[in-house]
Amino acid sequence: MKFLVEPIELVDAVNWVARSLSTRPIKPELLGIMIDVDTSITLTGSDLETSTKAILKAEITAKGKVLVSGRLLAEIARSLPNKPITFTLDGSRVLVTAGTAKFTLPTLSVNEYPQLPELPETAGVIPSDVFAHAVNQVAIAAGKDDSLPTLTGVHIEINQNKITLAATDRYRLAVRELNWQAKNSEIEVNTLVRARTLADAAKSLTAHSQVTLALSPTNSNERLIGFLSELKTMTSRTLDGTFPPFKHLLPNTSVAEATIAVAPFLDSVRRVALVTDKTVPLRLIFSSNSLQLEAGAGEEAQATEELEIIYTGEPINIAFNPQYLTDGLQAIGTPFVQINFTGASKPAVLTGKHEISGTRDLSYQYLLMPMRYSA
Repeated sequence: MKFLVEPIELVDAVNWVARSLSTRPIKPELLGIMIDVDTSITLTGSDLETSTKAILKAEITAKGKVLVSGRLLAEIARSLPNKPITFTLDGSRVLVTAGTAKFTLPTLSVNEYPQLPELPETAGVIPSDVFAHAVNQVAIAAGKDDSLPTLTGVHIEINQNKITLAATDRYRLAVRELNWQAKNSEIEVNTLVRARTLADAAKSLTAHSQVTLALSPTNSNERLIGFLSELKTMTSRTLDGTFPPFKHLLPNTSVAEATIAVAPFLDSVRRVALVTDKTVPLRLIFSSNSLQLEAGAGEEAQATEELEIIYTGEPINIAFNPQYLTDGLQAIGTPFVQINFTGASKPAVLTGKHEISGTRDLSYQYLLMPMRYSA
């Protein structure tokens, strides 16, 4: 095996593949990146749940297949000088040379490397920037507690040419609807994917204009989802379990509505929240085109601030986790946010507005549970 590759090509491919390497492997081979040199070069990594592949553009002198430490290869690739890099298999070791820098890497057993699942059937395509933005808007609400695996995922519902993404950690719910080009215009599928896997795919596949989504047939024994761009692929096993029903949680009516410019609102939330922590709520008092933000009480540090807003409906005193509120405001992606209330002790829904007097953009909705606080 021997090939010559440019450093920028190597770093991009290795970084992509290394993201799926196991941190606690059941066998040492899962720490490795497979380098398969044939008519093209394919790099592969896997933790048995998620597999990543990258096609590497290079000048091939001799074919071969080796398995080397993925973390070490990634560190070496990032540190090499900006010169063409030569890989040569010498017995049971791989020589890596760039200019005067030389590394010798031991190899792992190729025969012990597990057979990885094939990429599922193509289901459709979506613009990569739209996909990345939608995933980022929703993944923030996914749970982090691995003891509740269903809540660590993003629910993906495909109904013909519409995709609905949803995630919740029980304290908030993010829902995003978007259009895509389905291969089968009658497709109807529900699946659940780890939020971190989906976020990785979305973040790293934006170099090309489109992302191809691949799904196992509903009658398949293996429940897989795949993401493809021009030179990169990711295949992941989907989560077991059923995502909780959520559409009925988004109310159709409200007792009060507030429209606020996002940028100054975010600034105020961050300032007032300086005196809070995860257990201390940020209090919001809405009335007659005014919003009062308050935090802290008694002998503790305190902060207050006031904003002019557009407000209709009954006065509302409500409190939120300041980080969750910040996450939602950052995810909105529009100059203005509309907050709809159904009561001071009931969830509020944040939606975006492109114009202060325009209609709500209901393609993204962020539902936030209130916190209890001492008056």
